[in-house]
Amino acid sequence: MRLPWRWQPVVLPGAVRAAGLLALGWVLLSGCRRVERQPQPGGPSPDRGPRLEVITTRSGIQMVRIPAGRFRMGSTAGEKDERPVHEVWVDAFWMDRYEVTQAQWAKLAERNEFLPIDPSHFKGPNRPVEMVAWDMAALWCNERSRAEGLEPCYDELSGECNFEADGYRLPTEAEWEYACRAGSTGEFCFGSDPGRLGQYAWYARNASRKTHPVGLKRPNAWGLYDVHGNVAEWCSDRYDARYYGTSPPANPRGPASGQRYVLRG
Repeated sequence: MRLPWRWQPVVLPGAVRAAGLLALGWVLLSGCRRVERQPQPGGPSPDRGPRLEVITTRSGIQMVRIPAGRFRMGSTAGEKDERPVHEVWVDAFWMDRYEVTQAQWAKLAERNEFLPIDPSHFKGPNRPVEMVAWDMAALWCNERSRAEGLEPCYDELSGECNFEADGYRLPTEAEWEYACRAGSTGEFCFGSDPGRLGQYAWYARNASRKTHPVGLKRPNAWGLYDVHGNVAEWCSDRYDARYYGTSPPANPRGPASGQRYVLRG
């Protein structure tokens, strides 16, 4: 499901705090190019997917390398803004293996007076943050980059992303869907049988109206957890309901202007 959400400037502390009360959530990050890393033991996923390339960054956060590839983006069964289905090429990138937890958020938020330490209603160090507006997500990405000596990606006045920077950013919408699908052409990362959803996701029927610690369900074929359910996830793209009709075929990054951003999940 594609959802638009309004952006507010990230440098104004009043706006940041107000926006935080409205957020639905965000979670996945991608390293733009360079990441200082320690290789982790790889192996096939529980779904018998390919051998995983996993790293641990200087911030102590695991990331998975998502291979380059082509896929059909969108859905004929979804809302109007999920059409037309179109073929997209995505370059390889690194993405966090888990949704950003409250413990991870707090560790970096302590470095920045404009970021709340615990923007979550459902408390727990291993639960995802779920009251984070887009501007707060971008500011946290920048803080994570600075903590590792990398160049921040986001301009904190305009919200523009420098894709050539070597720091952290939110995934583009195309990167998000490509990583979520993990090669699947069905409605979910595991195919199209909704009866299997409970094995992979916390959702309306099993979540008891609350978030849950990350990584308790099965990962997709590329080793990413909670790609369905738990919380919705911010993308770097600005939102335009008609964008799929004009999207470029390689590495789309959303419309050039607008004050609303894409939320996926």
